[in-house]
Amino acid sequence: MTKFSAILLLLISLSLNAKVAYVALGDYRVEYELRGDSKATLLLEAGGSAGLEDWNPIYDRLTSEYRTLRYSRIGNGGSTAVRKNYSSEEYADEALALLDALKIDGPVIYIAHSYGAYIARTFTARYPEKVAALMLIEPASEHDVDIMRQIDLAKAEQEIAEVKRDDMKNGMSNQYLDFWAKRPLPDHPEIADIPVTVIASIKRYENPPLLFYTDKARVMWGELHRDWALAFPQGKIVLTDKSYHFPQRDEPEMVLEEIKALVQRTTKSK
Repeated sequence: MTKFSAILLLLISLSLNAKVAYVALGDYRVEYELRGDSKATLLLEAGGSAGLEDWNPIYDRLTSEYRTLRYSRIGNGGSTAVRKNYSSEEYADEALALLDALKIDGPVIYIAHSYGAYIARTFTARYPEKVAALMLIEPASEHDVDIMRQIDLAKAEQEIAEVKRDDMKNGMSNQYLDFWAKRPLPDHPEIADIPVTVIASIKRYENPPLLFYTDKARVMWGELHRDWALAFPQGKIVLTDKSYHFPQRDEPEMVLEEIKALVQRTTKSK
């Protein structure tokens, strides 16, 4: 690499990093990025232990059309590193504090991936005036273990125990206890009659590592999310067999089209 190329790459890197900002929420510093211009504000909730980079495949495209906020939850990404047992309710309250700190007053279109769905569902039920529409992308569900148990109870219990042990070996994430509690989360009508889209993967695995990834479980996973989404009067289900757990990475064009469609539905419903 030439000296000029190295300097150019450094400048590009600094330019990209300059878009990320930080805001104080109590004793913590939260990493976020807010770009774009539109009447509707999109709020992106990352999955699992991911930070705002969970949305890298589609973020720039979204900001070309919409005002879009993505952030790293406390303990994730570039936000303050902290280890504690968080509940969905605590995470939801922190999301509200972030919106307040950034003076985002109007209702947002809440888009969540994986475990982020726990937080989005909780937030939308607790603060209905803050959410105009909801999209869940490959959402984690409190009923995933139920699918496994329906297929083979004994084997399911063994596999669930093994996955929990693996999680603990890798270091328990802040949401470990909340995710594994499998307690009921808000559904319709606890979540109001708003436009809702769920994107779920039913792609089959050649060599399923767990019961959860068998062909039968894939069908049941799709049915679970279909029933959840269509319980909403304005619900829509999108089942994909072209990507696994990261449709925003594997099928960015499809996800972008569904977000655009959701924004249009939200505008028409007002």
